[in-house]
Amino acid sequence: MQFQSFEVKKITPHVGGDVSGIDLTRPLSSQEVEDVEQALSIYGVLRFEDQALDPDKLKALGRHFGELHIHTGVKGNSEHPEITEIYTDEKSKHVNGEVWHSDLSCDPIPPLGSILHMSISPEAGGDTAFASSYAAYDALSDRMKAYLDGLTATHDGHFAFSRFNPNGKFTRASHPVVNTHPVSGRKGLYVNRAFTSHMDDMPYEEGVALLNFLYDHCERAEWSMRFRWAKDVVAFWDNRCVQHLAVWDYYPELRSGIRVQIAATEPIS
Repeated sequence: MQFQSFEVKKITPHVGGDVSGIDLTRPLSSQEVEDVEQALSIYGVLRFEDQALDPDKLKALGRHFGELHIHTGVKGNSEHPEITEIYTDEKSKHVNGEVWHSDLSCDPIPPLGSILHMSISPEAGGDTAFASSYAAYDALSDRMKAYLDGLTATHDGHFAFSRFNPNGKFTRASHPVVNTHPVSGRKGLYVNRAFTSHMDDMPYEEGVALLNFLYDHCERAEWSMRFRWAKDVVAFWDNRCVQHLAVWDYYPELRSGIRVQIAATEPIS
């Protein structure tokens, strides 16, 4: 698809776009910002190559799209608290994002999107899988869509972060199971395996069965993609219409990058 300031090529039919013709290392024009926001709402995740971003440039890039969202589950960089470091090596016991999730859906107002710059990636592997929440919703039957309409679920940071900090206090919030994207107007499913603890206002066992179906449905390969990393590749993904999973298939190799998250101004609706 041709936008005024760059071109985007589909990575898969339902999710992901390769962007060419834009330099993220310099200040963006208002037209470029508008085009990125529009493309993000369509493709869910955008891939940019050859973008050498240091922490200051990454923060400046993120601020084109809103205030920076401070991570509520993991400590930020000591000099740049807005930045989360992504780092895995032979000594790591876990990898960031190893369960399907939408970033910080446990927050009352989750971040609208995340921008990750990769500085070191393994020779092979280390992909991030993304899945379209739009496509997952569209594939449901009309009866299931009607049933889910108006339902809410609770998202709890304890689920995702307590293994790193057993005594930590984490955010918790309730969100609609079906959300409407504020830019595209499309509906998507807004539950995920890492953060959603239970359905609201229904028996627990009934909610577990429903959530397990929705998790499996959201994660299906038909509306998923594998995002390939390399040095100075940047990903910008929209937490309101995709879920993602970091694939840890490269042990004991090193993978390192830095990420900012863009604050939303309105709750999920």
